[in-house]
Amino acid sequence: MSETTIDPADFRKVLGSYPTGVCVVTAMDGDKPAGMVVGSFTSVSLDPPLVGFFPDKKSTSWPLIEKAGRFCVNVMGSDQQDVCRSASARGDEKFVGVEFTISDHDLPVIANSIASIECRLYSVTEAGDHWFVMGEILRMETVREDDPMLFHRGRYGGFAERM
Repeated sequence: MSETTIDPADFRKVLGSYPTGVCVVTAMDGDKPAGMVVGSFTSVSLDPPLVGFFPDKKSTSWPLIEKAGRFCVNVMGSDQQDVCRSASARGDEKFVGVEFTISDHDLPVIANSIASIECRLYSVTEAGDHWFVMGEILRMETVREDDPMLFHRGRYGGFAERM
């Protein structure tokens, strides 16, 4: 148990000052795609090649992805806010209008993502009110060299270079 009490609103405000990349993690739930938007994706290890993300324990999408035993991390471009909105929807509205293909690993790979990283589930560890999920990379590809989508202070945006 924590010795410090942190106000949840302060926690969100302070950590919201740190921009994160935006990914859509996908898997197959039977014959239809399942997925969730995450801003907590990270590289973990080069040997073996591992990546990780942190789904909320209350997520209704995470159990579907976990059950599949593998997932694809689709790195979103700054021009894919509509994909994020769709992937964030509940129920039958999820993935409406989202173009994707099914990979050789039976994973939904979202069209025009910046990159796709296909993984098998490596481990799931409890981390407070979230899970720390690690995946071992099966296949990865950079699809296009473009501006990544970022999440900062409650908004989606892109990367702007300073001259």
